[in-house]
Amino acid sequence: MTILVFGATGQVARELAVHDGVTCLGRGAADLSDPGACAAAIRDHRPRAVINAAAYTAVDKAESEEDLATVINGAAPGAMAEACADLGIPFVHISTDFVFESTGENPWQPDDPVAPPNAYGRSKRAGEEAVLAAGGVFAILRTSWVVSAHGHNFVKTMLRLGAERESLTIVADQIGAPTPARDIAGACVEMVHQLSLEPAKSGTYHLQGAPYVSWAGFAAEIFAQSGLACAVAEIPTSDYPTPAVRPLNSRLDCTTLETVFGIPQPDWRSGLRDILKELAE
Repeated sequence: MTILVFGATGQVARELAVHDGVTCLGRGAADLSDPGACAAAIRDHRPRAVINAAAYTAVDKAESEEDLATVINGAAPGAMAEACADLGIPFVHISTDFVFESTGENPWQPDDPVAPPNAYGRSKRAGEEAVLAAGGVFAILRTSWVVSAHGHNFVKTMLRLGAERESLTIVADQIGAPTPARDIAGACVEMVHQLSLEPAKSGTYHLQGAPYVSWAGFAAEIFAQSGLACAVAEIPTSDYPTPAVRPLNSRLDCTTLETVFGIPQPDWRSGLRDILKELAE
């Protein structure tokens, strides 16, 4: 199966690139600020399936660039989904926990009501709605706290700061879980294969690492696994204000993904070990 991937340098796209039969399109080949060009790329390549692993991800900057974020995260996935529907091929779109409101303690179910707390979340929800409206064979895969050995992410930031300082203050009241990009990529590939055979599996799903943890707890585990002697001082979100509201509850229930596609919830601690090993090499 030939799979066309939107994205080339992002964390998930780089993990998708190692899979057989995958062609990744960078910004030069398909600029998501031009939805029509994205649809044209799909028609030109005539793939057997499409995965959208590209997005506007500058959460704070989106507060002042919501229109642009909504084109990239909303209109572009919609154009991709419509092109895929026209060709009768599966489309997998990566979304986010930021579509949910920020409060509560119960894990979010895929069919729970959404209430994005910030511009980035609203732009991603617009993409979900556009994919749903296209009416093709699709899967929306919401995930959270993506980490890998590539690009900019929390693991690499903590390794850098942990080597420079004796202690760090980290938010402890935002609860969710990191998700290794490698696991997201593997899930996306498996989903397009199954969707090509069983279109009725179309729907919205969640993939997140386990167990649940705070950012402070995640930082502590990074330091423990990497051997860095950096202490973690826990602080509330109110002590670390940002332009965009961050969800306090990023817990995602991943049961449906395992039930329908047989894709288990990954242990992020094991994924972290792999990331640290890759960085060391």
